[in-house]
Amino acid sequence: AQPFPMLPSPLGQVLATFPLFERIPLADRASMVGLLLATVDCLGNDEATQMEYDRMSAHDLFVKFGLSKRLVEDFIKPTLLVGLFKPPEELSALVVMELLYYYALAHQDSFDVRWIKNGTVADSLIMPLAEKLQNVYGLKVMGGCRVGEISVEKDEDGKAGANKITYQNSDGETKTLHDVDGVILALGCKGMESVVKASPDLARFNEFSLAASLKGIDVISCRIWFDRIVPTRTPANVFSRFEALRGAGGTFFMLDQLQENSPDLWGAAAADVLDDDGEIIESTRGSVVACDFYNAGGVMSLSDEDIIKTLTDELLPSAVPRFADAKVVDSWVGKYPGVVSWFSPGSYNKRPPLEGAGDALPNVKCAGDWVRMGEREHGAKGLCQERAFVSGFEAANSLLRSTTDSFVATQVLPVREDEAQFKAAVELNKKVMGSGLLPRFWTR
Repeated sequence: AQPFPMLPSPLGQVLATFPLFERIPLADRASMVGLLLATVDCLGNDEATQMEYDRMSAHDLFVKFGLSKRLVEDFIKPTLLVGLFKPPEELSALVVMELLYYYALAHQDSFDVRWIKNGTVADSLIMPLAEKLQNVYGLKVMGGCRVGEISVEKDEDGKAGANKITYQNSDGETKTLHDVDGVILALGCKGMESVVKASPDLARFNEFSLAASLKGIDVISCRIWFDRIVPTRTPANVFSRFEALRGAGGTFFMLDQLQENSPDLWGAAAADVLDDDGEIIESTRGSVVACDFYNAGGVMSLSDEDIIKTLTDELLPSAVPRFADAKVVDSWVGKYPGVVSWFSPGSYNKRPPLEGAGDALPNVKCAGDWVRMGEREHGAKGLCQERAFVSGFEAANSLLRSTTDSFVATQVLPVREDEAQFKAAVELNKKVMGSGLLPRFWTR
């Protein structure tokens, strides 16, 4: 099949995805125009305006800008449950618009799913990076350690700095690092809460105590190996409006389609029958499915067996009937309570700045998808590994800038430039709103 031609946004998205949304009437899809207007006004303005949108829930925004209930319930809400892991009434309108723009509205192909070809992000990207840091640069990566207290002292000039870290190593022994040059808190909300709670010196700085007050979202990750191949319309899929979700968002990805159904995907679960030459006569390698639940508080209390049973007996067959004929060869469930950033209404001011406490504590910086990057703000938005990755480089640059006289900053690649029609809409909006003829009555 010929690839769909690239067209200006949002026309390209509308036409390219037209066959995929046959259950949403055209009139409901057209109500998305209200969200486009709000996005231009929010993302094209200054931080003060964006904070006004942050204080509003996405649900309130959708009501005020006339999005139809059908569009929200059948498309936007399921998208937010798997994109920001919460329903619209529990999310900041600002972050919702950032996410929808970055993932869907900026360009026609923004919503395309990319899946790593082999293995996982951890073993294919992070592990080789850690090995290079150790082998080439002589650094020591202490995996499996848990940070406890970070101590802060003032030098003879009265300048505060983190100088000592207490931690537990992988054997559970308490150790201390002295004469620390700098710290980057590459933590999520749960990790930040733990470290700040154990570090009275850090807690005295508003930036860290406020960040530690933010709560996270429960997530469950599952993997299921089946005895037969189950064809699906697409390899990446979203569960929507199923009672069995118990208020959670859900996705399932067909790993056998995305990563090829190789022995590496099966490991010890494979039970192939081989001939004398080692060739496969009969294989038990069927489909391998990665299923995730987000905002999973209602599912978290279920046993692992009941979670797998919910997937194999209810959710998967409801989405693709042929799953009813497949038997489970092996399964795995991981539960992660409160680990994912929750961008709740009004949370913007509490999110940790990339600069930490700034000049008051210059050798402590923050990284992660939830940080406010200030002057170093990047186009990657919302809950995404790209934003976390970029913020790590920017935090390292900032730390070196604050603690050394000279260094070569790592250059961070920007996202693609905004399309011409979005830029024109932003300029027009600024003129209209700046004229005072139309007050921004929908925010406060």
